[in-house]
Amino acid sequence: MTNIKRNVSDNADESGSGGERVATFKVKKVRQSSGMDHFVWKELVPIDTYQNYKIRPGFFLQNGAVVVPGGVSFTIYSQHATACSLALFERGCKDPFVVIPFPEPYRIGNVFSMIVFGLDIENFEYAYLVDGPYEPERGLIFDQTKYLLDPFAKAVTGQSKWGQRQGVEEPYKARVVTNGFDWANCKQPLIPMQDLIIYELHVRGFTRHASSGVKHPGTFDGLMEKLPYLKALGVNAVELMPIFEFDECRDLREVNGVKLLNYWGYNPICFFAPNTSYTAGVEYNQEGKELKALIKTLNENGIEVILDVVFNHTAEGDERGPYISFKGLDNNVYYMLTPDGRYYNFSGVGNTLNANHPVVQRLILDCLRYWVTEYRVDGFRFDLASILGRNEDGSPSNNPPLLKNLAYDPILANVKLIAEAWDAGGLYQVGSFPSWKRWSEWNGRYRDDLRRFLKGDSGLAEAVAERIAGSHDLYDPVHRGKNASVNFITCHDGFTLYDLYSYNEKHNEANGWNNSDGENHNHSWNCGAEGETEEPGVIALRKRLIKNACAVLMASQGTPMFYAGDEFCNTQYGNNNAYCQDNEVSWLDWTLLEKNRDVYEFFRKMIALRKRHPNLRDSTGQAKCGFPYVSKHGLEPWNLTEDIETRYLGVMFAGKAEEAGADQEDEVIYVGMNMHWESRHVVLPALPLGLEWRMAVNTALPAGEEIVEELCKMKAVHHEFDFEPRSVVIMMACRIHREDSRGGRHK
Repeated sequence: MTNIKRNVSDNADESGSGGERVATFKVKKVRQSSGMDHFVWKELVPIDTYQNYKIRPGFFLQNGAVVVPGGVSFTIYSQHATACSLALFERGCKDPFVVIPFPEPYRIGNVFSMIVFGLDIENFEYAYLVDGPYEPERGLIFDQTKYLLDPFAKAVTGQSKWGQRQGVEEPYKARVVTNGFDWANCKQPLIPMQDLIIYELHVRGFTRHASSGVKHPGTFDGLMEKLPYLKALGVNAVELMPIFEFDECRDLREVNGVKLLNYWGYNPICFFAPNTSYTAGVEYNQEGKELKALIKTLNENGIEVILDVVFNHTAEGDERGPYISFKGLDNNVYYMLTPDGRYYNFSGVGNTLNANHPVVQRLILDCLRYWVTEYRVDGFRFDLASILGRNEDGSPSNNPPLLKNLAYDPILANVKLIAEAWDAGGLYQVGSFPSWKRWSEWNGRYRDDLRRFLKGDSGLAEAVAERIAGSHDLYDPVHRGKNASVNFITCHDGFTLYDLYSYNEKHNEANGWNNSDGENHNHSWNCGAEGETEEPGVIALRKRLIKNACAVLMASQGTPMFYAGDEFCNTQYGNNNAYCQDNEVSWLDWTLLEKNRDVYEFFRKMIALRKRHPNLRDSTGQAKCGFPYVSKHGLEPWNLTEDIETRYLGVMFAGKAEEAGADQEDEVIYVGMNMHWESRHVVLPALPLGLEWRMAVNTALPAGEEIVEELCKMKAVHHEFDFEPRSVVIMMACRIHREDSRGGRHK
């Protein structure tokens, strides 16, 4: 209580504010004539003074900085801290104008809370100084000279200009955010998982290239300007690579004269703050407004927003990394530590968040609830999610409490939970990630099996049939539900779809690590020429393989996802780990949209085809014709041989055309894939009387003719069909129509 003077006031409640409401402070109760109790509310009043700043105990249950009548309540917790002080700065200043220690009565348990009155909300920033034991062997590394960022900060200062920092030694500070965004009656789309078509994108890279044609390139507003494009393409969910505040300059370096940044953003600084460098304008004290407007507009147009979240590590790194927040608050609580106090590294980047410690669990749960309630986010994809299932000693848990709590949390009840079901420590859980029928997974087995099969590898027909049919060998619907598999062939991590068929080897030399970084096993094929070529035959083959991949992805049970730019052959020039390339390597080149318009149109039409035909999304409805809902076929129907040289596969789906209505006709769809370099003669399954096969898709046909969108215009196909080399054909069973004597048609 040094230099803190006690104020005397008749209205002061010296017990502290505790759990009262943020906006008001109850001082007395008055009986009204109606017999109803009515409360008279007055502004909070100070109790103490420190260097002319009026203070009182704050709201202990309100984490972070919260605006209250006349002041701001600051709340922070630490299990092992012996003292804590609040440092207040003028905007942009390095040194604080005052440092206020929390008096002892302003602490309950491990929580410090204080209201400071009379602050100019728009012109101050804040950080904390925390003291405690320094015993590295126990994981305690308190340093009262380090300014610490509030873990619950809603905005981080000094980050608003991309690629610029105030200085390497500048501390991270927080700003108070006022929430005045009006969501009105905006409703979230709540699209069923099997009906989603997920489009993964990087907010900056999506529109940063000059060819994007937007007014605000590289920003949330720039992305909103591309809404007509997203709607025309047909995707109904965008998965945004990390948009939590990160420091792209943390590992700033130069290679061959090119400045390299931490472009992807998988190095979080604060889980509650949006990346302000993604905004088109300055949002002092209203950070998040532009992002909220983007989400609201997307939702109103039937597009969900999924955030890629990183709760497996932070930007603080290992023993050599900086103090930002958690290290100085409770290092041995927030991070997994070895018995000698060093950092476990299951993330591959220096530290691992101790996700199943009760304190960290609450932080993560509070964070996700915040993004759902304040930003109306529709889903989350969890980076290296297997880490979230590790015990505090690093061992895998049989019943991870965090994952279970997220699955059953009422606020998150309608939110998509998608796991990247592996980590950098060797834990691979594709098909076995704890789910409670709530968690879906990035299906890495789908990616690897399909990549190999689509480029012509043998011995994969049986496995690929399982992948296309929903991977029920991995995800038993009884235990996992029907929506566990997120199918993808490409994502941000690895080759683009164009590069997958343009390069045999990765070309990451521009990253500055002598091409040692990035995945070595890409299952790619350059179609006869490494990289760019003018050879017409190679170009045509690459486009066919891209269309094959799109056709199979959109005809697979499960939720399809593809990487932005794949629909018009965007390239990263063979770089399969472009995490540091904030330049033309990573930015989408929109001139390729016109150059490869045929590929874009194929994607658009395949997405529309998937939407029109429910059996391409969920074929578990019982077909009246007696066909099983899914069946596997080889060159002969009902006979998928185990010949290791087999490169042909047929998968047939059968079920009701719509879920409702007992008199609905069956919908029978046959997906044939000949990945051999020679044609194959195929006998199709015989259809019930009155039905005939018609061809909806054939990737071997000339550009623009590969997809027929109307059933009545589809060409009838004999029960035997010659598949062209490296082609995908999709057949629909249609009612036979015959011409009557008057030239009309009838069944």
